[in-house]
Formats: sequence, structure tokens, C-alpha cells
Amino acid sequence: LSEDNWMLHRDLTTYLPGDILTKVDRMSMAVSLEARVPMLDHRMVEFACTVPFRLKYAFGTSKRLVKRAVADKLPPQLLRQRKRGFSLPIHQWFREDLSRHFRDIVLSPEARCARLLNAKFIQELYVAHLARRDNYGHHLWTLLVFEHWLQYVEEAAGVIPEFGRAA
Repeated sequence: LSEDNWMLHRDLTTYLPGDILTKVDRMSMAVSLEARVPMLDHRMVEFACTVPFRLKYAFGTSKRLVKRAVADKLPPQLLRQRKRGFSLPIHQWFREDLSRHFRDIVLSPEARCARLLNAKFIQELYVAHLARRDNYGHHLWTLLVFEHWLQYVEEAAGVIPEFGRAA
């Protein structure tokens, strides 16, 4: 393998089967949907492995050969758009379903994370997110999980995490 193709090979042998394809398989089965991955037909993969790296990626553009091959069949904006992946609608969740839970847990006077973090700043993040001034859903998720973890540790082990002392 060439040095350029080493990461592509690692993706093909580890990341795809152990992560991406597993997610597609599980999510499609969960809704009784039959999914196919045509670009992973063994003949396509074998051919792709013979293509020089410079035809696959150059000047910040990936999938160059594939995009050139279908350029006359697809709208240009589709060929230029960024990958989206398997993202969760976490920003929306914190504006709707998780909003009250976050406020009740993380912004409550009893919140353990307020001992370690700036509670005023957390409140400002939450308000800015709800007002759609920015998307802080991932930050809010981290804070919510952290607060739940602090509660678990303190209640289950009888320890105050920030000081490591017995309660």
C-alpha cells in the first residue's frame, strides 16, 4: 500500500465494518428497511484500490473521480455539499423535549456541576441556545451528562467528586 492509501485501507478494514456499516445495518433493520451499499460491491472496491490517490483526493476535494464521473447527472450543489453523517437532532432536542429536563437538573440550585463550573455561564449558554443565537446543543448535552454522572457518583459512592472526600 502506498502511504497515501494507508488511511483509506484502515477505513475499509476497521471503521466501515466496525462502525459505519454497523450503524446503517442496525438503523435500517430497526425500521424494516432493506439497505444496500452499492459503492462497496467488491468489484468497485477492488477497482478503487487501483486508482491513484491524486484522482481520489486533491486540493481539499475528496471523491474526485466519482464526482467527475457523475457530474453531468447530478446537480452541482449536490456534488459540492459537505458530508452529513449520522447526526442527532440534538440542537432541536434542547429547544424542545430536553429543555425542561436540562433546566430542572443542570440549572437547579442543587446542581452538583455548579460547584465546579460557572453556573451563570451555563445559564447564558442555555438562554442563547433557546433564543437561537447559536447552537449549543452538544455543549448542553455534555453538561447534562456530566451533572447526571456527578449525581450518580455522589449518591452511589458517597463521595464529593471535586474534592474526593467522603460525604
